[in-house]
Amino acid sequence: MTLIRASMATAIPDRSKVLNGLETLVIGAGGGLLFLWAGLPGGLISGAMCAVGIAALAGRPLAVPPVLTQSVLLLLGISLGSLMSQQLLQHMSSYPLTIGLLALATFCSTFGSSLYLQRVHGWDQTSAFLAGSPGALSQITILAAEKGADVAAIAVVQTMRVIILTAALPLVLALTGVTHAAPPPLPTTVASPFGLIALIALSIGVSLLLRWIKFPASWMFGAMLASSLLHGSGLVDGGLPPWLRNIALVGIGAIIGTRFARMKTSTLLSHVNAGLGSFAIAIVISAVFVAVIGFTTHVRLADVVVAFAPGAMDAMLALALTLHIDPIFVGAHHLSRFLFVTISTPGIIHLFGRPQDDVDD
Repeated sequence: MTLIRASMATAIPDRSKVLNGLETLVIGAGGGLLFLWAGLPGGLISGAMCAVGIAALAGRPLAVPPVLTQSVLLLLGISLGSLMSQQLLQHMSSYPLTIGLLALATFCSTFGSSLYLQRVHGWDQTSAFLAGSPGALSQITILAAEKGADVAAIAVVQTMRVIILTAALPLVLALTGVTHAAPPPLPTTVASPFGLIALIALSIGVSLLLRWIKFPASWMFGAMLASSLLHGSGLVDGGLPPWLRNIALVGIGAIIGTRFARMKTSTLLSHVNAGLGSFAIAIVISAVFVAVIGFTTHVRLADVVVAFAPGAMDAMLALALTLHIDPIFVGAHHLSRFLFVTISTPGIIHLFGRPQDDVDD
């Protein structure tokens, strides 16, 4: 009970934040519906993200309060877990190989992007390494502040990577036909009232437990784990109502778009070239590893592409949901990369970044 009260106390926003959050969701819903009407793949996510991002850059004080963010992640996790089936577990034997290659791909893309930022744009080593590291943005930002790195420039490069991937990846997969051999679509049946109550209750409980042990992305992974257990065991049949699932997709797009609310337009424009160049380097290196896995394993190419995409974990899992891509495979790999980046980055910065004496000076 103490854990629940503490979590709610830190999450309940004041009136102005609630209004900002509602404005953010309304703008996101408008953009998502526009993209959906245009027939764009992943339209609810990318449309909401683009609309909120543009409004944020235009000066609107957009933000999503923690309680709404946690609710969106909870709904997203429940929806992902509802896809649990034996079919989605058939490639688990390949996980050690692909996760090992993902760690190597992360290492190579980080060094490749950082080398580009240093040689072409004249960045210092610490800022370049932190900007080139995919994922774990919160940890990267904290480490950048501690090491005296260029936090604003790192935020621009990291945010541009997520925005481009979220907007472009669904289009690329659709245009290339990679998603044609997709698994069965999302469940169309809605769980019974008892099933919905069980899903929400267990999801909140598991999420709070993971939050207590400081597990990354606890709200999303906790709900995903709880939903997977209930669906995999046959205790619950069916998922969330489609309209509720769509709200979660719009919400995650809006949350990504609010990253621009903390960024000045001048700062963004001054680092656009660095962001585009480092993104291109990371994509080329990741594509090499994706090709190797595609030719040497039986894992679906679409699953590998999203699992190896150097984007934010929540955004890539949301895309997995809307594009009917294996969420278990994608989730396992993005969680592995998150842990790899979180554990290895401080050591890499210590070995290759600026000495602390230089920062202090």
